Amino acid sequence: MCAPFIASYLLYFWEVRPASINYGELLPVKPVAGTGLNLLNDTIFRIRQLRGKWVLLSVDSGKCDEQCRKKLYYMRQVRLVQNKEMNRIERLWLIDDDEVPDPQIFKEYKDSWFVKAKNSEILGAIPAKVSQRDHIYLIDPMGNLMMRFPKDPDPAKMVKDLKRLLQVSQMEHAMGSADMKH
Repeated sequence: MCAPFIASYLLYFWEVRPASINYGELLPVKPVAGTGLNLLNDTIFRIRQLRGKWVLLSVDSGKCDEQCRKKLYYMRQVRLVQNKEMNRIERLWLIDDDEVPDPQIFKEYKDSWFVKAKNSEILGAIPAKVSQRDHIYLIDPMGNLMMRFPKDPDPAKMVKDLKRLLQVSQMEHAMGSADMKH
C-alpha cells in the first residue's frame, strides 16, 4: 500500500523525471506586447494584431546571414506542412538593428511579417540562453511566448510539436464552444 508513495518519493529525490514529449523548450508563459515598424507598408505593427494565431518568431539583423535565412526557411516549411491548419500560423521576423533586408527576402518569404523592432518592448519579452538570434520562438494564440526551439533546430521535430499544439488547441476550442451552447 505504501509502495507507490515510497517509489514516487525516491524518484523525486533522485531527480528522476519523465522525458518530455515536446522538442521545443517550454518557457514560463509570458505575454508579449509592443510595437514595431511593419517594413512591408511602413505602418505601425502591434503584436496584438497576431492574436488568435500561433506565431513562429525569429529575431535577427536585417543583414540576414545564412543562419537567419535558414530560420526563415524552416519557419516557412514548418507552416506549409501543416496543410489545412497552416492558416492558423503566422511567421514574424523581428529585425533588431537598423540594417535593411535584401528585397529578395521579402519575395522569398512573402506572407511573413517583417518588423523593425530595434528598441521595442517586444524584444524585451524574449529570453535567450546566449542570443535571441539563436532560436525560433513560438507564441500561442493568446499572445503568450511559450516555447523556443534550439539553435540549428530539426524542422521535422518542430513540425511534430506544432502539429500536436494545433490539434490540442483545436480540441480545446471545440470543447469550449460546446460548453457555451449549454
